[in-house]
Amino acid sequence: MTTLIDELTARGLIADVTPGLAERLAQGPITGYVGFDPTADSLHVGHLLPVMGLAFLQRAGGTPIILVGGGTGMVGDPSGKRSERPVLSVEAIDHNVACIQAQLTRFLSFEGTNAALVRNNAAWLRPLGLMEFLRDAGKHFTVNYMLAKDSVKNRMETGISFTEFSYMLVQAYDFWHLWKTERCELQMGGSDQWGNITAGTELIGRKEGAGAHGLTFPLLTTASGQKFGKSEAGAVWLDPAKTSPYKFFQFWLNTDDRDVARVLKFFSFRPVAELDALLAEQAADPGKRTAARALAEEMTARIHGEAALQGVVAASRILFGGGDLKATPAEVLSVLAGEIPAVTLPRAELEALTHADALVKAGLATSKGDARRGIQGKGFSKNGEPIASPDDRLCPADLLAGRYVMLQKGKRNYAVLVLEG
Repeated sequence: MTTLIDELTARGLIADVTPGLAERLAQGPITGYVGFDPTADSLHVGHLLPVMGLAFLQRAGGTPIILVGGGTGMVGDPSGKRSERPVLSVEAIDHNVACIQAQLTRFLSFEGTNAALVRNNAAWLRPLGLMEFLRDAGKHFTVNYMLAKDSVKNRMETGISFTEFSYMLVQAYDFWHLWKTERCELQMGGSDQWGNITAGTELIGRKEGAGAHGLTFPLLTTASGQKFGKSEAGAVWLDPAKTSPYKFFQFWLNTDDRDVARVLKFFSFRPVAELDALLAEQAADPGKRTAARALAEEMTARIHGEAALQGVVAASRILFGGGDLKATPAEVLSVLAGEIPAVTLPRAELEALTHADALVKAGLATSKGDARRGIQGKGFSKNGEPIASPDDRLCPADLLAGRYVMLQKGKRNYAVLVLEG
């Protein structure tokens, strides 16, 4: 039987593991957790490596625990940070926790004998007294031990508050608590979490005389050196209100050729042999982007659903020169209206607009004279067909799905009129 270590190794998903984890996994399924810091009301794709780790753990027969940091979010993890994060209110943290939990359900099953569990460390950290915490966690660690950790050492020059300095102990306390209450033997996270994770294994060993394990994933950067999960517009979020399904799809589709093999094996659930075949197909004909497209489709369907994926694919086909606009359903046109310049007009104004007026209003022409010259040169189209006359007026028959008029300049510049009322 393939173990978690086997699966993650084949995908290049392991940075560090504690000694003895492979032997423990050979004995049978394990319960493991990953912590998520609720500093925003959505995860972005840069968070997804540990999420995939939990999913592969479950697929290997283990029980995954999603630990949302409703308590630790009040402290702030210094790992990989140059300055202290602002402390959020309890209300903001609780809101973010609820949003993140809903997103994580798209990767994990909450049914069956190894159903995923959700735990919020606010349940045990917020009521925890200072003296109790110092007794149960603080006395087991020396200051020298804590100063040697990279998460602390890297902040010593710029300064670190006692609050953030203590974060390591709070995270160790979480691991110990989950070991006691859930028999959780494994904590996973990014490679910048290694110090915090091993502090937890130390605490369990000292308090319980029992073994616990840690596993970290590589920090993912692109071939250009950029932190993975960023686009020109910033972070690529899972929340469609922050990053539209269309932009989400395009992010994955446009994965740099140098990164495709690594990213595909990290984020796809398909067997590695199948992924290797997709990569070979893309290498043979790079223009088709077979592997990148398969990844984009899989990720978009998982996060936004199959219907959203189909709408995005259809919208992409139209924007890149294919598809019949007149047969395009309203759902797809709505996707397009969210991705290209859109001008909303009262329905009563439609028949007062000439083609030249419409092109100027949509921003595709700088003036009526510019519109006339472009139309004479066959440079503008309406609903996929060349505009013949600048002076013809729009009419209800021009409306797609009863609401939209698609205008185009050249091959790649689009705008849409959206009628309301």
